[in-house]
Amino acid sequence: MWIVFALLAAVVSATVVTLSKAGIKNVPPSLAFAIQAVLIIVVSWGTVVWEGLLPEITKIDRKSWAFLITAGILTATSSLLSFRALSLGDASRVSPLTNVALVFSVLLAALFLKEKLTWQVLLGAGFMVAGVLLIATAKPSDKADDKESSKKNGRPETGTTIYESKPVA
Repeated sequence: MWIVFALLAAVVSATVVTLSKAGIKNVPPSLAFAIQAVLIIVVSWGTVVWEGLLPEITKIDRKSWAFLITAGILTATSSLLSFRALSLGDASRVSPLTNVALVFSVLLAALFLKEKLTWQVLLGAGFMVAGVLLIATAKPSDKADDKESSKKNGRPETGTTIYESKPVA
């Protein structure tokens, strides 16, 4: 059953990337993430209440709190970095690169959680890295609107966003 949930999570994640890229077209990446974060809080705590797990919060030990808080900080950092990358690059190239996290997860699980790395896991991770490198280093395709304008997604070619530019006096 875990495979079904993992595949559903992948489909939802891919949809999130696409919607986020469309949503940050005219919105600063940090603001876009903050809006999504509020919804994440509402949905996650709503789920906890729905499942009757609120009393369980008092049973969490200090070590688990430390891991969960650290993971939460890193999740927010990862999301902010992903939103920034999406605001500057194509979703079709940014998403595979950010998802090389799968390979790092495999390595960290082996190192810290003592999970066994089989040849199949290592080969699969190698294929993931090869695929990410192939996509990330590929020449971006020309878009129809790029040919008509020197701007990409409303941003100058230099990579500066409208949110970084200084007003002209």
